[in-house]
Amino acid sequence: MSGPNISIYPGSFDPPTNGHLDLIERGARLFHRLIVAILRNDGKTSLFTVAERTEMLCEAVKHLPNVSVESFDGLLIRFAAEKGARVILRGIRAVSDYEYELQMALMNRKLHPEVETVFMLPGEAYSYVSSRLVKEVFRLGGDVGDLVPPNVVERLKAKGRVWEGAAPSK
Repeated sequence: MSGPNISIYPGSFDPPTNGHLDLIERGARLFHRLIVAILRNDGKTSLFTVAERTEMLCEAVKHLPNVSVESFDGLLIRFAAEKGARVILRGIRAVSDYEYELQMALMNRKLHPEVETVFMLPGEAYSYVSSRLVKEVFRLGGDVGDLVPPNVVERLKAKGRVWEGAAPSK
Protein backbone atom coordinates (compact mmCIF):
# COMPACT_ATOMS: atom_id res chain seq x y z
CA MET A 1 0.00 0.00 0.00
CA SER A 2 1.37 3.40 -0.93
CA GLY A 3 0.26 6.89 -0.03
CA PRO A 4 -1.38 8.08 3.14
CA ASN A 5 -3.11 5.55 5.34
CA ILE A 6 -6.67 6.89 5.69
CA SER A 7 -9.19 5.34 8.06
CA ILE A 8 -12.91 5.89 8.65
CA TYR A 9 -14.38 5.56 12.15
CA PRO A 10 -18.16 5.44 11.56
CA GLY A 11 -21.02 5.65 14.01
CA SER A 12 -24.08 7.53 15.11
CA PHE A 13 -22.26 9.24 18.03
CA ASP A 14 -25.59 10.19 19.64
CA PRO A 15 -24.01 11.45 21.87
CA PRO A 16 -20.22 11.09 21.59
CA THR A 17 -18.80 9.27 24.62
CA ASN A 18 -15.38 9.00 26.21
CA GLY A 19 -15.28 5.49 24.76
CA HIS A 20 -15.58 6.99 21.27
CA LEU A 21 -12.85 9.50 22.09
CA ASP A 22 -10.59 6.74 23.38
CA LEU A 23 -10.83 4.95 20.03
CA ILE A 24 -10.44 8.20 18.08
CA GLU A 25 -7.28 9.18 19.96
CA ARG A 26 -5.76 5.71 19.60
CA GLY A 27 -6.79 5.50 15.95
CA ALA A 28 -5.22 8.91 15.29
CA ARG A 29 -1.88 7.43 16.38
CA LEU A 30 -2.24 4.50 13.97
CA PHE A 31 -3.37 6.25 10.79
CA HIS A 32 -2.13 9.25 8.81
CA ARG A 33 -5.69 10.53 8.65
CA LEU A 34 -8.78 9.48 10.59
CA ILE A 35 -12.22 10.56 9.44
CA VAL A 36 -14.91 10.33 12.11
CA ALA A 37 -17.99 9.63 10.02
CA ILE A 38 -21.42 10.36 11.46
CA LEU A 39 -24.18 8.32 9.88
CA ARG A 40 -27.18 10.38 8.75
CA ASN A 41 -30.10 8.03 9.27
CA ASP A 42 -33.48 9.68 8.77
CA GLY A 43 -35.22 6.46 9.79
CA LYS A 44 -33.82 6.62 13.31
CA THR A 45 -34.88 9.08 15.99
CA SER A 46 -31.81 10.74 17.47
CA LEU A 47 -31.45 12.95 20.52
CA PHE A 48 -28.97 15.25 18.74
CA THR A 49 -29.04 16.44 15.16
CA VAL A 50 -26.16 15.56 12.85
CA ALA A 51 -25.04 19.20 13.06
CA GLU A 52 -25.01 19.05 16.88
CA ARG A 53 -23.09 15.77 16.90
CA THR A 54 -20.61 17.24 14.41
CA GLU A 55 -20.07 20.29 16.62
CA MET A 56 -19.58 18.17 19.74
CA LEU A 57 -17.10 15.86 18.04
CA CYS A 58 -15.17 18.71 16.38
CA GLU A 59 -14.77 20.34 19.79
CA ALA A 60 -13.67 17.07 21.39
CA VAL A 61 -11.06 16.23 18.72
CA LYS A 62 -9.69 19.69 17.97
CA HIS A 63 -6.37 18.72 19.60
CA LEU A 64 -5.87 15.95 16.98
CA PRO A 65 -4.63 17.56 13.74
CA ASN A 66 -5.06 14.41 11.63
CA VAL A 67 -8.71 13.85 12.62
CA SER A 68 -11.68 15.32 10.78
CA VAL A 69 -15.41 14.94 11.32
CA GLU A 70 -17.84 14.43 8.43
CA SER A 71 -21.26 12.91 7.90
CA PHE A 72 -22.53 10.44 5.35
CA ASP A 73 -25.60 8.49 4.35
CA GLY A 74 -25.98 5.32 2.38
CA LEU A 75 -23.36 2.61 2.29
CA LEU A 76 -20.34 3.13 4.52
CA ILE A 77 -18.14 1.24 2.09
CA ARG A 78 -19.10 3.68 -0.68
CA PHE A 79 -18.22 6.64 1.57
CA ALA A 80 -14.88 5.00 2.42
CA ALA A 81 -14.08 4.55 -1.26
CA GLU A 82 -15.01 8.19 -2.02
CA LYS A 83 -12.59 9.33 0.71
CA GLY A 84 -9.77 7.03 -0.41
CA ALA A 85 -9.88 5.17 2.90
CA ARG A 86 -8.29 1.75 3.07
CA VAL A 87 -9.44 0.96 6.62
CA ILE A 88 -12.70 1.03 8.56
CA LEU A 89 -12.05 1.30 12.29
CA ARG A 90 -14.63 -0.28 14.59
CA GLY A 91 -14.80 -0.64 18.35
CA ILE A 92 -15.89 -3.87 20.00
CA ARG A 93 -17.02 -3.91 23.64
CA ALA A 94 -18.53 -7.39 23.94
CA VAL A 95 -19.15 -10.64 22.09
CA SER A 96 -22.54 -9.29 20.97
CA ASP A 97 -20.75 -6.37 19.25
CA TYR A 98 -18.38 -8.80 17.55
CA GLU A 99 -21.13 -10.90 15.99
CA TYR A 100 -22.78 -7.86 14.40
CA GLU A 101 -19.49 -6.23 13.40
CA LEU A 102 -18.21 -9.44 11.83
CA GLN A 103 -21.26 -9.61 9.56
CA MET A 104 -20.80 -5.98 8.55
CA ALA A 105 -17.06 -6.42 7.94
CA LEU A 106 -17.64 -9.45 5.73
CA MET A 107 -20.33 -7.67 3.74
CA ASN A 108 -18.07 -4.65 3.30
CA ARG A 109 -15.26 -6.94 2.15
CA LYS A 110 -17.63 -8.53 -0.38
CA LEU A 111 -18.66 -5.09 -1.70
CA HIS A 112 -15.17 -3.54 -1.69
CA PRO A 113 -12.33 -6.04 -1.03
CA GLU A 114 -9.65 -3.32 -0.99
CA VAL A 115 -10.96 -1.87 2.28
CA GLU A 116 -10.07 -3.69 5.50
CA THR A 117 -11.92 -3.53 8.82
CA VAL A 118 -9.80 -3.14 11.94
CA PHE A 119 -11.37 -3.93 15.31
CA MET A 120 -10.15 -2.20 18.47
CA LEU A 121 -11.11 -2.88 22.04
CA PRO A 122 -11.95 0.16 24.14
CA GLY A 123 -9.91 1.05 27.18
CA GLU A 124 -11.06 -0.91 30.22
CA ALA A 125 -12.62 2.19 31.75
CA TYR A 126 -14.97 2.49 28.75
CA SER A 127 -15.75 -1.14 27.96
CA TYR A 128 -19.36 -0.82 29.14
CA VAL A 129 -20.09 2.72 27.88
CA SER A 130 -22.56 3.20 25.03
CA SER A 131 -24.45 6.22 23.78
CA ARG A 132 -27.72 4.44 24.55
CA LEU A 133 -26.73 3.84 28.18
CA VAL A 134 -25.46 7.41 28.59
CA LYS A 135 -28.79 8.79 27.39
CA GLU A 136 -30.76 6.47 29.66
CA VAL A 137 -28.67 7.19 32.77
CA PHE A 138 -28.86 10.93 32.12
CA ARG A 139 -32.62 10.82 31.47
CA LEU A 140 -33.09 9.07 34.80
CA GLY A 141 -31.06 11.70 36.66
CA GLY A 142 -27.70 9.94 36.88
CA ASP A 143 -24.31 11.64 36.60
CA VAL A 144 -22.64 10.97 33.23
CA GLY A 145 -19.73 13.40 33.72
CA ASP A 146 -17.15 10.59 33.66
CA LEU A 147 -18.70 8.98 30.56
CA VAL A 148 -18.78 11.87 28.08
CA PRO A 149 -16.65 14.95 27.34
CA PRO A 150 -17.58 18.16 29.23
CA ASN A 151 -19.08 19.81 26.13
CA VAL A 152 -21.43 16.84 25.74
CA VAL A 153 -22.52 17.10 29.39
CA GLU A 154 -23.56 20.71 28.72
CA ARG A 155 -25.49 19.69 25.59
CA LEU A 156 -27.21 16.90 27.49
CA LYS A 157 -28.22 19.33 30.24
CA ALA A 158 -29.74 21.65 27.64
CA LYS A 159 -31.57 18.73 26.02
CA GLY A 160 -32.65 17.51 29.46
CA ARG A 161 -34.47 20.74 30.09
CA VAL A 162 -36.26 20.26 26.79
CA TRP A 163 -37.17 16.69 27.80
CA GLU A 164 -38.63 18.11 30.99
CA GLY A 165 -40.61 20.77 29.11
CA ALA A 166 -38.39 23.79 29.82
CA ALA A 167 -36.54 25.85 27.25
CA PRO A 168 -32.89 24.91 26.63
CA SER A 169 -30.22 27.11 28.21
CA LYS A 170 -28.28 29.56 26.09
